[in-house]
Amino acid sequence: MIARRDLLKTLVGGGVALATYRKSALAQQPAPPWFGDGSRLTNLGMVLTTEQRIAGQKFLEHHVSVDTHCHPGRFFLTDLDEYSDTTRGYGPTFEDKVIQDLKAGRVSAGVFSGIADLKLAEMTSTGIHSLREFRQGEAFADYERQLRALKEFASKSGLGRGTNPNDLDLAQRSHNTAVIFGVEGGDFIEDRLDRIQSAFHEGVRVITIVHYHINQIGDIQTESPVHGGLTALGKSIVQEMNRVGITVDLAHAPMSVVKNVVEISARPVLLSHSNLVSSASSHPRLLSVEQASLVAQNKGLIGAWPSGFGQSTLSDYIDSIRRLIDAVGIEHVGIGTDMDANYKPVFKNYSDWSLIPAALLARGLRVDDVAAVMGGNFMRVFKANVAY
Repeated sequence: MIARRDLLKTLVGGGVALATYRKSALAQQPAPPWFGDGSRLTNLGMVLTTEQRIAGQKFLEHHVSVDTHCHPGRFFLTDLDEYSDTTRGYGPTFEDKVIQDLKAGRVSAGVFSGIADLKLAEMTSTGIHSLREFRQGEAFADYERQLRALKEFASKSGLGRGTNPNDLDLAQRSHNTAVIFGVEGGDFIEDRLDRIQSAFHEGVRVITIVHYHINQIGDIQTESPVHGGLTALGKSIVQEMNRVGITVDLAHAPMSVVKNVVEISARPVLLSHSNLVSSASSHPRLLSVEQASLVAQNKGLIGAWPSGFGQSTLSDYIDSIRRLIDAVGIEHVGIGTDMDANYKPVFKNYSDWSLIPAALLARGLRVDDVAAVMGGNFMRVFKANVAY
C-alpha cells in the first residue's frame, strides 16, 4: 500500500479539487495498476501449449462458466455525483470494451455487483477504510443510482438477464453472458426488511452483506469488531434473504459473522471472492481453513480470488484454487475475479477467460472437476436459493 498523500499525487495531480470531479476530467485519468486496467495477462508464470489453450477454449463451448463476483467496466461509477480520492482513482468506465471481452471470452454469467459503501470507502496507507458515516438517505439513494446503471448496462449491451439457473444455461448455449444483479454491502437495506423483497423484484439475486463499512448487519474482516458478529437485525436480514431467494454472500465477513450466518441460514451461502491464508500472505481479507470449512459445511461455495495478495501470476492463482480444493472439496470452489475493482489483479481481462480452465486441465484436474469449479458449483448454490 502507498501513503494516502502519494496516492492523491499519483491520481489527481496537484490542482484537482477534492469535492467534485467532472466526467470530462475523469476520463483523462488512467486507472492505477492496483485496480487493474483491462489489459491482457502479462505474466502466466507457467507454460501452456497451443493444444492446452485450445482445450480451455473447447471446454467453454460445452460447460457453463460463472464469475461469482465482478464489477465489469466499473459501471458503478455511472452518474456518480461526488468523487473521492479513491473513486477518482478507478478511472473512467469502459462498459463497451468489457462487453466485447465477455463475449470473446465466452463467460456464461457473472454476478455484476454494485458497491453499497462506494461513497465511504477510501484507500489509505493501511488499506481500504470507511472514513465517514452515511448521510440521511444516502445509502439507499446510491443503491438506486447503481441499480439504474446496471439495468442500463445490461439493456444496451445485449447481455442476458440472469435471474435463475435456466437463464445461465441459455446464455451458455447462445454464446452470450447472463448478468446476475448483485450488491456488495447490505447498507442500503438499513432496517427495512421490505427492501429485500423489493431488491428481488428489481432482479437482485446476490447481496454481499458486509463490505468495508461496519454496517447494521455485522462486523467486517478489516476492522476491529463492534457487534461481536452478526447483529439481531442482521439475523433477520439473512432469514429474509433466504425467504425471498437472494443468495447471502459472506465475502468480507469475519469468522464470527460466517459462523453466525451458517448457523441460521436455511440455504447454501456464497463467499464470492477470497483465498486461504498462506505462507505468501496472511492479509485480513483471506480465510483460515476453519472459516472456509464452515462455508463448505453449509453446502456453500467459495470463489477463488485472483488478487495481488500472495499472488503475482496466473500460476499462483491456480495454486490458490488447488489449495481451496484440497481444504474444502471440489464441490465448494468457484471462480470470483472481482473484475474490474480488484487489487493488483493477476487475471485482468475476460477475453483470457479460457486460460483458467486450460490451466486447471493442464494441472491434472478432470473435466468434470473443472466444470464444477468453473460454474457447476455456482449453479447448484444458485438453484438452492432462487425461487422461480
